[in-house]
Amino acid sequence: MECARMNFTKTLLLYSAILGAQLGLAPLASADEFPAKPISVVVAWPAGGVHDTAARIVAEHLAKRLPTPVIVTNVTGAGGSTGVRHVEQADPDGYTLGLMGMHALSQNYMNPNATALSDLDPLAYLGPEPGSIQVSADSGIESLPQLIDTLKQEPGSIINGNDSPGGFSYVMAAMMESALDVKLTKVPYQGFAPTVAAILSGEVMSSTLPVPQLAEQHKSGQVKILGVAAEQRHFFAPDVPTFKEQGFDFIAGDYYIFYLPKKVPEERRSRLESALYETLLDPAFQQAAHKAGLILDPRNSVDTQAFLAQQDEKVYPILLSAGLVKARQK
Repeated sequence: MECARMNFTKTLLLYSAILGAQLGLAPLASADEFPAKPISVVVAWPAGGVHDTAARIVAEHLAKRLPTPVIVTNVTGAGGSTGVRHVEQADPDGYTLGLMGMHALSQNYMNPNATALSDLDPLAYLGPEPGSIQVSADSGIESLPQLIDTLKQEPGSIINGNDSPGGFSYVMAAMMESALDVKLTKVPYQGFAPTVAAILSGEVMSSTLPVPQLAEQHKSGQVKILGVAAEQRHFFAPDVPTFKEQGFDFIAGDYYIFYLPKKVPEERRSRLESALYETLLDPAFQQAAHKAGLILDPRNSVDTQAFLAQQDEKVYPILLSAGLVKARQK
């Protein structure tokens, strides 16, 4: 009887594979294969932000390379720390991935309860997300030099919407204050989507969001993006000059890194890395990502770890200078 059941199961899997191939579907996974159940990609921010958008585009195309669905889960709170901790404490079985940005690095130093950067296993780098600053249409501010002059003459006179302390738009605002010797009045929101709503409603006068979040509103005149904190202009807003073009030597940016909790078995880790990296190189994915305003620079786990180490060395002194280091010291 047991032998008959085994033969029936093998036959069912064979017919499923043949039918799936004929219909262009991914094959069913057997219990001893990896992955054999859905994979969760944890985003530490609410739906509607650029990290959430990036994760969902990747998940859609990653699922085409795996025999199981890839599901995005938003685990929010504490400036991104809650979501990172959720991944760090997950079973190291390969079924929980995370997507992080500068928030994981900054919280590592700002929040004594945050997950240490060394407790995460970087897997793949998607690309950078340059910082920028915007003002509402009725703010009376028409240019970045005018904004800086206003802040120097009247410190704190510009109300800036940003993340909870540790999130990138908060860090971007704090780094800008430190680098340009100005003072904003910072108002925190739980993610990019609420910040967008705040600047559009006039609740705040400015924001420090990535360009894709407000590119359409910039084109329609609802807000004005004053400058991009990068070496090059953003293709979503090619009319907006960089800070450097306007005489301010300031560069700041977020990024997208997929990561795992430590101690995931090497064969599973390698399987995920290969599938992720192939996804990031796929022209269909790249077309979808470009349409969403994502800048791509795919890297494997070795290069991703090297990038994160470089960011750590670069960003820590800035956080220290801005008075944001309150937990771990390098």
